[in-house]
Amino acid sequence: MSAQGSLAFDEYGRPFLILRDQHSKKRLTGIEAHKSHILAAKSVANTLRTSLGPKGLDKMMVSADGDVTVTNDGATILNMMDVGHQIGKLMVQLSKSQDDEIGDGTTGVVVLAGALLDQAEQLLDKGVHPIRIADGYEMAARIAFDHLEKITDHFPIDAKSKEHLIETAMTTLSSKIVNRCHRQMAEIAVEAVLAVADLERQDVDFELIKVEGKVGGKFEDTMLVKGVVIDKDMSHPQMPKKITDAKIAILTCPFEPPKPKTKHSLEVSSVEDYKKLRQYEKDKFEEMVQQVKDTGANLVICQWGFDDEANHLLLQKQLPAVRWVGGPEIELIAIATGGRIVPRFSELTAEKLGFAGIVRELTFGTTKDRMLVVEKCKNSRAVTIFIRGGNKMIIEEAKRSLHDALCVIRNLVRDNRIVYGGGASEISCSLAVSEEAEKISTLEQYAMRAFADALESIPLALAENSGQPPIHTLANVKSRQVNEKNPRLGIDCLNRGTMDMKTQHVIETLSSKRAQIMLAVQLTKMILKISTCDSCT
Repeated sequence: MSAQGSLAFDEYGRPFLILRDQHSKKRLTGIEAHKSHILAAKSVANTLRTSLGPKGLDKMMVSADGDVTVTNDGATILNMMDVGHQIGKLMVQLSKSQDDEIGDGTTGVVVLAGALLDQAEQLLDKGVHPIRIADGYEMAARIAFDHLEKITDHFPIDAKSKEHLIETAMTTLSSKIVNRCHRQMAEIAVEAVLAVADLERQDVDFELIKVEGKVGGKFEDTMLVKGVVIDKDMSHPQMPKKITDAKIAILTCPFEPPKPKTKHSLEVSSVEDYKKLRQYEKDKFEEMVQQVKDTGANLVICQWGFDDEANHLLLQKQLPAVRWVGGPEIELIAIATGGRIVPRFSELTAEKLGFAGIVRELTFGTTKDRMLVVEKCKNSRAVTIFIRGGNKMIIEEAKRSLHDALCVIRNLVRDNRIVYGGGASEISCSLAVSEEAEKISTLEQYAMRAFADALESIPLALAENSGQPPIHTLANVKSRQVNEKNPRLGIDCLNRGTMDMKTQHVIETLSSKRAQIMLAVQLTKMILKISTCDSCT
C-alpha cells in the first residue's frame, strides 16, 4: 500500500486513501480521453507511414547501448521504439500480432489503424457515439472481406510452377534493403520453402529452415544449402577439411573420463598413483574412440568439448571431430542426416549414425573464420540459407527481409488465393464499402464511409512515398477502376507506365490483407470503447 499511497481515517472512523503524487494525477474522460488516445495512435502510425511501399524510407534506430539498426520493417521499428503511452504500446502489439500471424504487412496494418482512428476522430467531433462508429467499422469490415473474396485470384502450388511464388516473394522484398538482387533472394526463399513443405497437408515446418549469416562478400554470394551450415570448424587443424560419404556419430556426451555425480575427493600420494590415474584416463579415451570407430563412424559431432589429449588421440585414430556444437544445431543435423542423438558411448550403434554425402569446411577471405557445411543429407528437407553482406547490420536486415518472404510463401502454401497489391485491393474495397453505405439508413453509414476513406490511406501513402501527387494519382486510379471495372488497377510506384498490378506482377496474399483489416478494426474498436484514462502529467 505504501508504494501507491496510504490509508487514513477521518474523525468518524471512515477510511479514505491518500494517493502518492496526487497533485500530478490527471483523469481524462469522454471525448478528451478519446482524443488523447487517438493522438497517441496517430503519432505512432505517422512514424511508419513514410516506410510503406517499394519507395518507402528506412529508419535508423539507436539502442541505449549504441547499437545501430537500419530497417523499414514495421514490427522491428516499433519493437525498438521507446513508446511511453499505453495506446502507443497497443499499436506496437498490433504490429507484432500481424508479424506473428502472417509475417508480412506489419507497416500497412499500423498505417490503416491510424487512418481508421483519424476518421473516427472527425466523427466524434460531429457528435457520433463511439459505439456507433465501432459498429459501423465492423459492418464495413464484413463488406470488405466479402469483396476481397470476389476479387481474389489463385494459382497452383507445386515444385514445377514456381514463377507465381517468386513474383509474390519479389513483391514482399521490393521494399527491403535486398531489392538490388531481390529476384535471387525470392528464388532462394521459394526453393527453401518448397524443400521443407508438405504440399499434401499444406503445411511448412520453419524449424527445418535455418538462416545463417557471415560478414564479408556481397549479397550476390548468398546461397541456399541443401543441408546444414554450422559456425564451427574441425577440432584439430590437421584433420581433413572435406569428408565424402560421411557416417556421423552425433554425441551429447563429452570425451572425458567418467566422474562421480556426488561430491568426492581423490588423493594422489605417490608417483605410481599419478601414473595409474594417467593410464586410466588414457585407457578411457582410447576405449571411447574405439567404441566410435567400431560403429563405422568417420566423423564425430559432439555437443561438449574435449581436452587436447582426446583431440590428439582422435587425430591419431583418423577420426575427424567437431566440438561445442549447440543444441538446436545438433537437432537439425540429426534431422538432416537421419541420425540419432546419443547420450552415452555404450549406446552408440551403427544404426544410430547419420549419413551425409559431403561434409566440408568453408573459409572466408583473408580471415581465419571457418564454417562447416553438411550437404547431400539423407533427409533433404533440412535447408540453410547462407547470407553474405558487407556488415552485420545489413545481414540482420537481410535476415528480417527473408523471414518476411518465407512467411508469405508459407501462407500461399496454406491458402493459394491472392489479391493484387499497389493499393489496388484497398481502392476496390473502398469503392464497394462506399456503395453499400448508401443502402444503410442508420447512423452507421457515416462510419462505413469513414472506413472507406481510411482504406484509401494505403494508396495515398504509396503515391506520396513514390514522389507522385497523392490525391491526383488516387483520383485517377479510382475513376479508372470504376469505368473499366478492373479491381487490379493500383498505384504505379515504380513508374513502369501501367497501373495494372497483374501486368506488373505485384501480388499479395489474401490472408495477409484480411488479417490487416481484421486486426486494425479490432484495435480501433477497443480504443474507441475506452472512455476514461487515469494518468500522470
